[in-house]
Amino acid sequence: MWFQYIMTAKVSDKSTLTALTQYRSFDLAYDKRLFLVNAYMDYEVTKGVRPALGGMFLILDSYQTEDQKKTRYEKRAFQQVTLDHDIGRSSISSRFRVEERFLNNPDEFVLRVRYLISMRIPFNRKGEKERLYGILKNEIRMNIKKEDPFDSNRITAGLGIKTGKNSAIELAFINQLSPGRTSNYGYIGFRNSFDWRKKQK
Repeated sequence: MWFQYIMTAKVSDKSTLTALTQYRSFDLAYDKRLFLVNAYMDYEVTKGVRPALGGMFLILDSYQTEDQKKTRYEKRAFQQVTLDHDIGRSSISSRFRVEERFLNNPDEFVLRVRYLISMRIPFNRKGEKERLYGILKNEIRMNIKKEDPFDSNRITAGLGIKTGKNSAIELAFINQLSPGRTSNYGYIGFRNSFDWRKKQK
């Protein structure tokens, strides 16, 4: 399973803060696989173009044998740019990210690049209040300066259910292909958006 909470907040007309926390498990909830917290700030330099800086902290648990786990901690800095555009009423986002990964147990530094393309498809008719929307994503991740540069490819397909003007629950299926392994997740996420800009008096 893959559980996630994501918050976005407008802090100015051009800047948005995004923060999320994520928990993944090998079973329905109890056998921990990964926990992370993540935050970044972007700035819209021109319409639909948003560079950003951010950081992340992760706790990674993986099985070394059938009954023995290994825990690793990771601190990660990243830089990214997101390009947004529309096709009809559907929105498409392309994100290019470079991340510097500092892991322990053993100590390791990994430079990785990622490309994510995602689509949000409204299911309501034009002029109707939005209640449901479709989610399609694909992300490829590549390591720099490694014998095997391919890290993983992740495909997501799901459904968003609006629970309020600024909130939604998202349900999805995620398939992740890594060298020598394929992982499948059920995804449950909750999304909130806020406006922290100072109001004009």
